[in-house]
Amino acid sequence: MASLYKNKNIWYLSVTISNKRVTRSLRTSDYKVAKKLKPYIESQVILELTGLIKRNKTLPFPDLVAKYLNASTNRSTNTQKLYEYVLRSYLNDKTLPSNPNTRSIFIRTINACWNWGLKQGLIDKADKLKYDTRGEPRQRVYSKSELDLIFGHVIDKDFNAFIKLAYYTGARSGEIRRLSRENVLDKSLVVKGKTGRRIIKLNAQAQHIMLHQDPLWSYSKDFVSHRFKKEVRRLGIKDARFHDLRRTFGLNLIKQGMSIYKVSKLLGHSSVRTTEQHYAPLLTVEIEDFEL
Repeated sequence: MASLYKNKNIWYLSVTISNKRVTRSLRTSDYKVAKKLKPYIESQVILELTGLIKRNKTLPFPDLVAKYLNASTNRSTNTQKLYEYVLRSYLNDKTLPSNPNTRSIFIRTINACWNWGLKQGLIDKADKLKYDTRGEPRQRVYSKSELDLIFGHVIDKDFNAFIKLAYYTGARSGEIRRLSRENVLDKSLVVKGKTGRRIIKLNAQAQHIMLHQDPLWSYSKDFVSHRFKKEVRRLGIKDARFHDLRRTFGLNLIKQGMSIYKVSKLLGHSSVRTTEQHYAPLLTVEIEDFEL
């Protein structure tokens, strides 16, 4: 069975025989060209899957990296710079950083390059790194004085409302950015996040924001990240990221007595264990800092 599908403006051919599935990039965004290439590539893949011919692709990793970095993708400028830094650093000495979070970024980027090579049909085998890619959970949360500073001194009205809604709902940046009017109900929002669709109930502050916000936001992911960092730097708040608003929201709910199960549901985590992994270190810090 063979079928065409499109991913990031490029057509691919997927062939499945005896529970074995192979995907090949047709390296074109033109459907007519992809349709003409389909029978030729399909026959080649079938011969390979049935063992009638042997495919030999041994592109050296440095060459694969060069192709990967030059590939036409939808990467942002900052993401492209990160990939270039990680892959070229790894090529130079083949070592990984000692910091767990930085190491996990290196591993994910290197393995993504290998996966891309397989998908493009440039290599037969990926020498992927087999390490824990999760890193250590970030523990940064905002104090009340920091929140007051942010809420009171971000001048742009729309971006200020965006920040406040993120904190008052615990919603992810992407969940708010993708909102449409049909997803805004009387006292709740219907959002699509990492774990699928979910309903976010709005407290009084969030209801006020949605009542007066028109039009809704049309920000990009990079805009939110860069603009927020620019604002907090201007305000003198260090080591601050937009996603820390969500973590602060969750921690404050737990400190107010809400069960970890309810917090997990509100945040849209895939399981309670995910919530525990993120918030247990924070609660330990709270206990250690408590003085009798």
